[in-house]
Amino acid sequence: MSLASDQPKSNAAGKPTLYKRIRLDIETRILTGEWPPGHRIPFEHQLMARYRCSRMTVNKALSELAQADLIERRRRAGTFVRRPQHLSAVLKIADIRAEITALGRSYGYQLIECRRRTATSADRARLGVSTAGKVVAIACRHSADNVPFAVEDRLIDLSTVPEAADADFAREPPGSWLLHHVPWTEAEHTISAVVADDRTAKALDIAVGAPCLVIDRYTWRSARTVTAVRLHYPGETHRLVARFKGG
Repeated sequence: MSLASDQPKSNAAGKPTLYKRIRLDIETRILTGEWPPGHRIPFEHQLMARYRCSRMTVNKALSELAQADLIERRRRAGTFVRRPQHLSAVLKIADIRAEITALGRSYGYQLIECRRRTATSADRARLGVSTAGKVVAIACRHSADNVPFAVEDRLIDLSTVPEAADADFAREPPGSWLLHHVPWTEAEHTISAVVADDRTAKALDIAVGAPCLVIDRYTWRSARTVTAVRLHYPGETHRLVARFKGG
């Protein structure tokens, strides 16, 4: 697949320098999923020919992309879109489907609601963005051996992940889809305990007021919000384990 059309370098006011346009072109292809994790970036000499520029210019653009954790440069192998990296300090970003399967249990998934809409003020506050835009709002349930395992309430920022607008979340859980299609550079977990309200109790098939473990997770890609998700687990059947080694 070809890169963007050649454009001569220009120093006109308001126009980005050539290396920044090269970086933006590659970054856009990565963030939109056109170049997925593991995709090989064209070799430097190919980029030089395409953009009619020096190796120094191409190298500067690639260096900034590597510093932003969008690509990885492997000696003698080439340059590739970086694959999603899991957190290891406290929690990994786990694929619930894989987590349940690894326990030897049968995975089940039910999409409760999926809406594409203009972000509300509450959506923007939750995503940590100030400008109006579009989001996908998803509610779904994961089960293990036909028993509710977790319920998920997720927002995906379409300005960062526009291809999510066309994803079929009735067939594939949003967490699994994101982990396999959208690389991220930063994540945050917040863990809390709550009692189940009517809606959560019904979804998890537990009593109203029963304890729930809640994980709020946020992920970013080069300072741009990817998703915000809240997961409710039955408190009596779920626990978190982290093991550490001294430095």
